Amino acid sequence: MNEAAQPIIAPEQLQEIRRLAHDLSNALEIVIQTSFLLGTASLDDNAQQWHAMLDKGAKQAVEINQKLREQLRSHS
Repeated sequence: MNEAAQPIIAPEQLQEIRRLAHDLSNALEIVIQTSFLLGTASLDDNAQQWHAMLDKGAKQAVEINQKLREQLRSHS
C-alpha cells in the first residue's frame, strides 16, 4: 500500500492512541525498573529463570511500544 492509499487516522483517535501509548510507556518503565532491581537480588536458579523470562518479555514490549510510537509520529 503506498503512502497516498494509507487511511488517515482521525485527530481525536490519534490523540487517544498517543495517550494510551504514553501510559503504556509509563507502565512498562515500572516493569523494567522492577526487573532490574530484581536482577540485583540473590535468586535461586529457578527464580533466575523466571526473572530472565520477565526481563525478556518486558524488553520486547518496550520495543513494540517504541515502534507503535514511531508509527504514530509518522501519521502526525
